[in-house]
Formats: sequence, structure tokens, C-alpha cells
Amino acid sequence: MSDPRENFRPTAFFALLFSSCLLLDGMASAAPTVTLSKKSGPPTSKILVSGRGFEPNVGVDIFFDTKDKALVVTNGRGEFRGATIHAPRSARPGDHWVSALERNDDKGAQEPFLVQTDWSQFHFDADGTRLNPYENTLNPKTAENLGLRWSYAANSLVQSSPVVAKGVVFIGSSDFNVYALSAKTGVELWSYATGNQVVYSAAVAKGVVYVGSDDNNVYALNAKTGAKLWSHATGDFVDCSPAVADGVVYVGSDDNKLYALSAKTGAKLWSYATHASVFSSPTVVNEVVYVGSDDGNVYALDAKIGAKLWSYAADASVFSSPAVANGVVYVGSEDGNVYALNANNGARLWSFVTGGEVFSSPALANGVVYVGSDTGIVYALNGDTGAKLWSYATGGGVYSSPAVANGVVYVGSEDNNLYALNGGTGAKVWSYNVGLAMFSSSPAVADGLVYVGSDVEGGVYAFGLFDDGNLAKEQVARKRPDPKMLRPDFDLNASKPNVGSPRERVGSHVSDDN
Repeated sequence: MSDPRENFRPTAFFALLFSSCLLLDGMASAAPTVTLSKKSGPPTSKILVSGRGFEPNVGVDIFFDTKDKALVVTNGRGEFRGATIHAPRSARPGDHWVSALERNDDKGAQEPFLVQTDWSQFHFDADGTRLNPYENTLNPKTAENLGLRWSYAANSLVQSSPVVAKGVVFIGSSDFNVYALSAKTGVELWSYATGNQVVYSAAVAKGVVYVGSDDNNVYALNAKTGAKLWSHATGDFVDCSPAVADGVVYVGSDDNKLYALSAKTGAKLWSYATHASVFSSPTVVNEVVYVGSDDGNVYALDAKIGAKLWSYAADASVFSSPAVANGVVYVGSEDGNVYALNANNGARLWSFVTGGEVFSSPALANGVVYVGSDTGIVYALNGDTGAKLWSYATGGGVYSSPAVANGVVYVGSEDNNLYALNGGTGAKVWSYNVGLAMFSSSPAVADGLVYVGSDVEGGVYAFGLFDDGNLAKEQVARKRPDPKMLRPDFDLNASKPNVGSPRERVGSHVSDDN
């Protein structure tokens, strides 16, 4: 008698074979997909592109908008990983498209990439230069056409300087609130009430807003909702803007201390006692924290443990926040001087006498130091020698700190004006009078817009360009490209797929980013 299982085996075998064929056919006919290592970033952003569902061992061109940036070859499974492209420096703010297409046809996939620049801390970032190196919409020529795009009326004066992150403006007010506003429209997204006025800027990192208040607390708020994540009590007013670097929040207080707090929990990591209040906002470079104090000193502290590395004594209080570049610390003082100090040992390299108190924090760009004085003058100084390159006289004291972007210096004055000056010559490019405002708020520049707060009027202002026909043309040019219209660059060298195995782990080709 035969075993029934023997009669079943051929049937089971053919059924399994048939199912496998269907599965393989389904895999072969699956539409390609592409993923990006990041979905947004400023011009020049490095983007790693990975794909699957392509034909095995074929060339795939990777386009940014309509330009072919890289050519990769898929592996035997029709995959590639980690192909490197960069967003062009000329890429304007807004949505762009990354396309991955098989070279022999238009089979492929597309993903959007948002070109967006953040001015996420008072200094722009933790190094204190107040320079946006990515701005490509405003320049000395186009800034002549700036106009008011929107304004927002808070319930009290706004001395705080705006910061911008992920399309949102964050700013504090003397009405005790922190506000989140749409960067495009000025519409209020949320507000958070502290226990006292919020005079200084926030800092934004990894979806969290860090800000101090005169209720003696540092707050961490969810950037999307405004919900409080944690707060840390200092011994007095928090009258400086925090800096965030490597998971640590550095912030000073009127209790004569600089604090280092865990960005995740708010736990105190260390504190350093100066001899007076810390109004200066810290700068963090190469694991060193630089900060001024009302005791007249500039301090350099070990960022990990808070140990003093050196200090430099000016002849009066240092409210100005240091800027650091190329091993030099630049800072102003109430003694009327702008100082350049060796970042390693604090030795004075040069000083420049302005003739008035310097509360303004320096901005740095292309070896030039830009700073204001309460005499109403904005100076441009040679960063190496301190020699004056030019000066511009406003009609009132300059307590606002300059912001620099693409050859333009933006700064407010007590004469009620916000100025745009040519960074190379000091010539006035544009100005706007907001009425009864002193502009201790310092401007921020991001994605073709200039943001600033008003002391007396209690307003937040955004200035930008209006559509002269070119903006509309750019938007049309950036719409999702038709794959059939994309043309490969036959001069590109192909790179092999990178999927993690030793044989396939080959560096991806990086194309020209200009």
C-alpha cells in the first residue's frame, strides 16, 4: 500500500513553485521607492539617497530638481544606499524635488526636499558669529526692495530677539509670554505664560525651545505645542539668551552664575560663579564656553566641567556677547572698547575705542567685525588688526546686535529704525521706521525674511521681498519635474551600490554642487 504523502508531494511542490513565481513576479513589478536621509535643510545640505525596487545592476541617475547630481549602480536586488548629493548653494527657500531614475528609461521615484534655514539661537548658532551663511534671496541689491510682510502685536514691549526654526518664529515679551508665530504669516501658533517678563532670546534645538524668564526659571518647551517639558530654577532673573551645544543648555543668571543644564532633563551639570550678574549670552566653540559678566570680565570655561580656563578683565561691565572665529574672541564692553582676545589664553590682540558704551554683540563675516555703540554708530573693523573699515551713523544709540547675511548688515537703532547696510561699504541699502521703538531687539535673517521685535510698540515685524514676477517664475520652475523631461548627465562617473556588505560598501560619487 502506497504512502498517501508520496502522492501529495508533487502537488505540494508545484503549488509552492507557483506561489514563489507569483511572489518573485510581484517583487519584480514593485514600483521603485526612494528615501532621503533628511527632509529639509539649508542650501549646501548633504543628502544621502537610498532606493529599492529598481532593476538589478542598472544605472540610476539622481537629480536635484532638474540637474543630474549623481549616478549609482544598483545591486543584484535592485537596491542602492547612501548615494550622496548636496542641495545647491543657489537653491532658494521652499520645496524642491529629488528624483532617482533608471538611466535607460524614466522608471523611478521622487521625494520632496524643503530648503529651509534656521536662525535657531541668538547668535544664529552656538559659535556666536550672528552670520547666516546660507542666505541667497536677500543681497545688497535686492534688499533695497524690502517691505513689511507682516506684524504681530504682543500685549507689551518686545525686547527679546526672535529666533527661527522649522518655519516658526519664537520670541518672548514683557507680558510674561513666549510666542510661536508662523514665519510666513505671523499667525500665532501658541503661547506659553511664564511667571514674569521674558526679555532675552530663546534657543531651539531638536524640537525643543529653551528660554529664560525673570521668574528665575529656565524653561524647555515643546516647539510644536508649547507644552512645558521641564523647568530649572536659578537663584534670580534669567537675563541672557541660552546657547545649546552637544545636548547642554548654557545660560546665565542674575544670581552671578553661569549654568550648564542637561537639554533633556534640565538637571544641573555644573555652575560657575562670577562676581556679578551674567547678562552676556554664552558662546560655545571647541568645548569651551565664552561669556561676559557684569563684573567686567570675559571668561573662558571648560564646557564639560565648568572649570575656568582663563579670564580677561575689561575696565567696565561686559553685557556684550562674545563672537568667536579663527581662534579669536571678539566682545564689547561698557568701557567703550571692542576687544579681540586670543581664544586659547585670553591675551588681548587689539582693542578699538568707539567713544561710547558697547552693549551690542559683534557679528562676524569674511574677516570683518560688525558692532554698534550707544553713540549711534555702527562700525566695521578689520578682524585681524582692529582697523576701522567704515562706520555708519544712525540717529540714536545702537544697543541692537547686528545680523549679517549675504553681504548685508541688519541692525536696529534708538532712532526707531531698522537698517540694512552694505557689508562692504557701509552704505545704507534700506531702512524702516516702526514708530516709537528703541530696538534693543536684534534682528534675525532666514529664508529671505528679516525678523525683529519692537521695544515700545510691543510688536514683532517681518520684512521681505514682494513678488515682482521673478518669485512666481521660481515657484513654477521648482514644481515637481516630469521624469520624462529629465536629461541624464553622461559625464558623471558611476558609483557602486552601498548596501552594507563588505563587497558592496563603496563610496558614493559626489557631484558638483554649484
